[in-house]
Amino acid sequence: MSKPTPISGFPEWNPPQRMIEQFVLDRIRATFELYGFAPLETRSVEPLDQLLRKGDTAKEVYVLRRLQADPAGATGDDALGLHFDLTVPFARYVLENAGKLQFPFRRYQIQKVWRGERPQEGRYREFLQADIDIVDRDTLPAHYEAEMPLVIGDALRSLPIPPVRIQVNNRKICEGFYRGVGLTDPEAALRAVDKLDKIGPARVAELLAETAGASEAQAKACLALAEISAPDASFADAVRALGVTDPLLDEGIAELVTVVETAAAHSPGLCVADLRIARGLDYYTGTVYETQMIGYERFGSVCSGGRYDNLASSGNVRFPGVGISIGVTRLLGLLFGTEALSVSRSVPTCVLVAVNSEDERPASNRVAEALRSRGVPTEVSPSAAKFGKQIRYAERRGIPYVWFPGAEGDEVKDIRSGEQVAAVAGEWMPARADLTPLVGPAPTGA
Repeated sequence: MSKPTPISGFPEWNPPQRMIEQFVLDRIRATFELYGFAPLETRSVEPLDQLLRKGDTAKEVYVLRRLQADPAGATGDDALGLHFDLTVPFARYVLENAGKLQFPFRRYQIQKVWRGERPQEGRYREFLQADIDIVDRDTLPAHYEAEMPLVIGDALRSLPIPPVRIQVNNRKICEGFYRGVGLTDPEAALRAVDKLDKIGPARVAELLAETAGASEAQAKACLALAEISAPDASFADAVRALGVTDPLLDEGIAELVTVVETAAAHSPGLCVADLRIARGLDYYTGTVYETQMIGYERFGSVCSGGRYDNLASSGNVRFPGVGISIGVTRLLGLLFGTEALSVSRSVPTCVLVAVNSEDERPASNRVAEALRSRGVPTEVSPSAAKFGKQIRYAERRGIPYVWFPGAEGDEVKDIRSGEQVAAVAGEWMPARADLTPLVGPAPTGA
């Protein structure tokens, strides 16, 4: 077999990185459950027509062929694709199971998704997302839009990562403002403004003229709105100072004021109103969120989402919702790239039980079983080599303790300090900090 070639965009973390990832997922999951979100996992595939029905996503979807021996594969309504986010499959799930769900329905979903975009630092083709959504039948109170940043703020604050800033806007502000200045295609204007950070204001002004029919004055007004940013409700005065009026604009301002003030009361500095945040997907209708990690701003958002009113609907029945998603692989990929996170050892093992001789391995196995029964991660030495060699094996793997079975009594050694004491497998416990690997910021200079 020839040497395998890595596939770009499909990360495979090494064991220490995977332990960090699991730690992060555990913390995120715990926070989601503290806020009352229930776990859900949906299937990995969706009908292709459903994946493509909202937003410009055709170039991002991986299409599945039924069998290798069937080159034509499924077509039409039978064509399937891997989901590129968790919102579309969740909306489908709600529609299929509406009769069994209690509303408002709060769910979290931690699952892999696939997106056929160009791989680069922090962006992958296969990656893990951690989503929360709240959906209701017919109407969804706006106060849920103010709750989303609180959950994400608590989840990310529980991790040993740089602080984050959640940028918030409301699509009603943008749409109402665009209507107020006379634009007839607000969605085209939104898509143009969403590219502001990528292509700059001059090119956005050209796009507004090309795709939304904006005059020079209208484009200038749209760009002036996008320049408004404030850490408090003062953004509202700045919007009104532009002299544009529209009922939808007023509604969006009021909702965004609530989001910003609720976040400020919970965690000062967590949220900032930033009216350039548009989110390109068509299904957003209210508050939208993008989250930057301080020091990594140039890589864009690591957590985003928004309010949607029409994504989950069937006939006259609607299930409006609001959701937000942490890009777990994206976030960790950026931190791994700068070696900003570390784990105290490369294996879960806390204790290595030495083996005096192969004939005495059963005695070592019994010690390991006694330790494991009390929650101590333990493995038995792979060979009955000299004790010095068994200790070096533990050192290389970062295992802090070596247990020595003896006819006159057992002893356990902390190989970091050299301290060795008598011990009984049914009574001894390691220091709490040693029981499981510790995840934290990498030491300075690491």
